Amino acid sequence: MELTLKFFATFREAVGSKVVAREFADADTVGDVLAALEAEYEGLAGNLLVDGDLKPQINVLLNGREVLHMQGVETNVDDGDTLSVFPPVAGGEGPADPAVGGRP
Repeated sequence: MELTLKFFATFREAVGSKVVAREFADADTVGDVLAALEAEYEGLAGNLLVDGDLKPQINVLLNGREVLHMQGVETNVDDGDTLSVFPPVAGGEGPADPAVGGRP
C-alpha cells in the first residue's frame, strides 16, 4: 500500500523532505508504519515509539485526525492514507508585554 507521509520541524530535517510517498508492503497499522520509519531513518530512531506505543509529546495524524483519539498505534492504515508526524513542541520567550512580566 502507498501512503503519503508528512514530516514537520526536526522530523522533516531527519527525513530530508516535508512530504514522502512510500510503499509499505507489511504495514497494517500506524505502529507498523512508525516502526518502519524508525528503522529506515537514523534521525527518527527512538523518537517515534517507546515500548511499542507513541513516544510522549509527539502528535501523529491520520488523514487529519489525531491517532490518540482513534486506536493509537493500533489504528489501521489504508492505501492512499496520509500520515502526518509532528515532534514535541516547546519553548517560546514568554509574554512580550512588560506589564505581565515580559520583555519590553
